[in-house]
Amino acid sequence: MLTEERFAIILDTVNRKKSVRLNELCDLLEISVSTARRDINVLAEMGKLIKVHGGAVAIDMNDHYLSTEKSVAEKALLFPEEKTAIAKYAASLIDEGDFVFIDAGTTTAQMLDFIPLKNVSFVTNSFNHAKRLTQRGFQVFIPGGEIRPDTEAIIGEECVLMLENYNFTKCFMGTNGISVSAGFTTQNIKEARVKTAAINGSRKSYILADHSKFDKVSFVTFAHINEASIITDTLSADQRSDDRLSVEKYSGYTSIKEVI
Repeated sequence: MLTEERFAIILDTVNRKKSVRLNELCDLLEISVSTARRDINVLAEMGKLIKVHGGAVAIDMNDHYLSTEKSVAEKALLFPEEKTAIAKYAASLIDEGDFVFIDAGTTTAQMLDFIPLKNVSFVTNSFNHAKRLTQRGFQVFIPGGEIRPDTEAIIGEECVLMLENYNFTKCFMGTNGISVSAGFTTQNIKEARVKTAAINGSRKSYILADHSKFDKVSFVTFAHINEASIITDTLSADQRSDDRLSVEKYSGYTSIKEVI
């Protein structure tokens, strides 16, 4: 079967079923797991579907696909007041005795000056975050791994393996996009795996995201929409009326806290 034929069948299956697993594609197309994974990667890079752990999901027609990522310096200039309000509220959620993971990112960076001086220990995959937390007197652990210049984050298998050993009380994460269908997404597969490991190891997970992140989809999903609480500045009228984002529907799972 030609590659183009496989792509057409994969896209038809994903769009019809809204999601598909690797083993389903292997049976349907009579191909290996490595071939199915490679096809999904190519289609994801083309913006045709969203790669998730073990398969792929369809892109919601209302979602905007993000094919590029801004630098840390560029992101820092966007929505500074909103990010500060989000970060201040997030920092207030840290309690005495917590063991916290703080993700690399410009919104999580805003948290650091607002964290109350309590008996709290931190793990972060940002060397800049680690330095600032240490200067404030907190106990800080930083994983090994590869540094990604675009986000100044530590990523890679070594980082993931270290995080899998920890049991966090809370984690505070950044995201490139939020979509009901695709969940929380980011641009880099290695960075996504770090985020997933932190969320999987946390009792409670928070996504810090200003309003511009909603209905956006990036290359790879690191968590589904019901796996973390969202702290944001505001929601549009459509988002408030979307029952897929209602607090009631996701009670005990996903909730949205508006802080402005």
